[in-house]
Amino acid sequence: MAALAYNLGKREINHYFSVRSAKVLALAAVLLLAACHLASRRYRGNDSCEYLLSSGRFLGEKVWQPHSCMMHKYKISEAKNCLVDKHIAFIGDSRIRQLFYSFVKIINPQFKEEGNKHENIPFEDKISSVKVDFLWHPEVNGSMKQCIKVWTEDSVAKPHVIVAGAATWSIKIHNGSNEALSQYKTNITSIAPLLEKLARTSDVYWVLQDPVYEDLLSENRKMITNEKIDAYNEAAVSILNSSTRNSKSNVKMFSVSKLIAQETIMESLDGLHLPETSRETSAMILMNVCCNKVLKPVDGSCCQPQPPLTLIQKLAACFFTLSIIGYLIFYIIHRNVHRKNKPCTDLESGEEKKNIINTPVSSLEILLQSFCKLGLIMAYFYMCDRANLFMKENKFYTHSTFFIPIIYILVLGVFYNENTKETKVLNREQTDEWKGWMQLVILIYHISGASTTGYGHFSYFWIKGDFGIHRVCQVLFRLNFLVVVLCIVMDRPYQFYYFVPLVTVWFMVIYVTLALWPQIIQKKANGNCFWHFGLLLKLAFLLLCICFLAYSQGAFEKIFSLWPLSKCFELKGNVYEWWFRWRLDRYVVFHGMLFAFIYLALQKRQVLSEGKGEPLFSNKISNVLLFISVVSFLTYSIWASSCKNKAECNELHPSVSVVQILAFILIRNIPGYARSVYSSFFAWFGKISLELFICQYHIWLAADTRGILVLIPGNPTLNIIVSTFIFVCVAHEISQITNDLAQIIIPKDNSSLLKRLACIAAFFCGLLILSSIQDKLRH
Repeated sequence: MAALAYNLGKREINHYFSVRSAKVLALAAVLLLAACHLASRRYRGNDSCEYLLSSGRFLGEKVWQPHSCMMHKYKISEAKNCLVDKHIAFIGDSRIRQLFYSFVKIINPQFKEEGNKHENIPFEDKISSVKVDFLWHPEVNGSMKQCIKVWTEDSVAKPHVIVAGAATWSIKIHNGSNEALSQYKTNITSIAPLLEKLARTSDVYWVLQDPVYEDLLSENRKMITNEKIDAYNEAAVSILNSSTRNSKSNVKMFSVSKLIAQETIMESLDGLHLPETSRETSAMILMNVCCNKVLKPVDGSCCQPQPPLTLIQKLAACFFTLSIIGYLIFYIIHRNVHRKNKPCTDLESGEEKKNIINTPVSSLEILLQSFCKLGLIMAYFYMCDRANLFMKENKFYTHSTFFIPIIYILVLGVFYNENTKETKVLNREQTDEWKGWMQLVILIYHISGASTTGYGHFSYFWIKGDFGIHRVCQVLFRLNFLVVVLCIVMDRPYQFYYFVPLVTVWFMVIYVTLALWPQIIQKKANGNCFWHFGLLLKLAFLLLCICFLAYSQGAFEKIFSLWPLSKCFELKGNVYEWWFRWRLDRYVVFHGMLFAFIYLALQKRQVLSEGKGEPLFSNKISNVLLFISVVSFLTYSIWASSCKNKAECNELHPSVSVVQILAFILIRNIPGYARSVYSSFFAWFGKISLELFICQYHIWLAADTRGILVLIPGNPTLNIIVSTFIFVCVAHEISQITNDLAQIIIPKDNSSLLKRLACIAAFFCGLLILSSIQDKLRH
């Protein structure tokens, strides 16, 4: 009764809300959100540097998140590389001195805070020719004015970056008098034109005063109140912003430190100076302001301009535009023809005369429609992760953001279950389910910022003798089509989407191993056991080759550094990343092929019982194997979760991961009732698992998976719900487009297929030539 009610309810829901209607809703949401973000950019401005300098919030205790963009955490080498031959000057009081120290420690962590605090402090890194100076000017007065005035002279070398600010000393020395505030306004008014003149050739930042924690202030600082500080800040902002009459001031306000201080000043030791972590955050913000436009880090979207379109991207845009125009013309013509063939009414009888004309959908129409939809989808990809239309944020891990979604999908997966069409080991529904829950877990730990030591990609191969080139080409097309398009549109190398190169290479390894002479198919093996020995020899040779390449990095790199393989497998100028990824799961395909061989051998000898509800082996053997599998699975899980040294775990992982995988297969397939049901929820996602894995790079995550796409700012939960809904709809549509194009581009006729393959080869040759030209233009 419950099952009947469930099926009726599902049918009712599907009647009103289908995948098609979900995609229409997703399209409407994208258009609405794009319009809102475009309007917001026009109203609030498109300069992410302003957001970095003036707004943000804390994610947890120590992670600062600027509004609408991502902040990069600079390493020593990166900071030196960015600031080579640069001179940075800090002018001000003890708070500016703190900022100076924190900034210098990004370049040289060993730099010590010592010496007379009330004097100038120089720093120089001779190797990178970086010079950073702190100039002690605790008040905005004639002394500070003279220091700045010297730099405005044409004959004097000017600092590339000037960071200035002061006020608390004026409040302290003059006991918070109104006369001191008036004098401050007069002095800053006289300095403002000089700062504006400097800002034409240098980057000038005025640091607004941070609030104080009045309860902790010593007696001689009690006059420094937050009310006074606000008054001095208002004066500085008003005067510096009005220093140019007809245009915006070039002097930038560094007001973000105020927001940081509001959250952390309670941790101050004296109520005046910020704790070290807050100073480090302000210094890192300043480093992002100075260096993001120079080094252009992927996860540092603040202060980065939109990258210019490459030659290949422009050609791709033209192709998709022509496809959209072509499909619209085709649609209009087809609609007019359909209207002419519309049934007309018989005037005598009043009945419709039906013109029974079955107009088949042509391959050209499917082709144009597919490229039209793909062009619109790629435009969305570009808007999300290349254009500065939508916002991006850094990831931040908490246990709740990881485990709550895991529990939620687990409940849904258990609730939506159905009977399998067949009860064989690793039947199609079960493998789809497996891919589905694995993919969902991967997506959750990616977006939640959780770290892992890697996971094994288990492959199995049914040796049935189907070595047809048509089938192989279709598989390769489905695997690589989306990634090739993204490489063109998003200007990324093939190896960047590492999972697809891995799967493609291992698929070809399986195919070549079994296709090479002697071809041992199931019919031969069933007729003579000698062929079993031949197949085992092939597998042994494959294992030998894998071991040789795994322990000979030099030979591996020489092979994959050859042109044109290097264009596919190089990342950042070398193939190390490809070697690391390949080596991490190097035995998984061998284990899969060996498992398939053993499975078919057991099946031939009728050792397995694969009937509905029957245990896989006899009751005794099934119970023993089930117990061993559960113990093995738990043991491996405990070992993996308690791993401390990632390098050692990565070294052991290829050899021992088969234990957990095989244990899971046996737990899932030994009991007959477990083999007879599957989770339709997980299986649905499993059918589009490849598209989900690739699409997440740009339209769910952001900055090439380093951050999170923000469609709805200010509400993280709603943002995740909306962006996930659009992301899944896009992945499903791309899966359908890929299948439609595979049927057209990869024909079954061998002669036609060879011609298509020649055209595809010519396309890739052209792409390689254009890529080489593009690389030369860049350098």
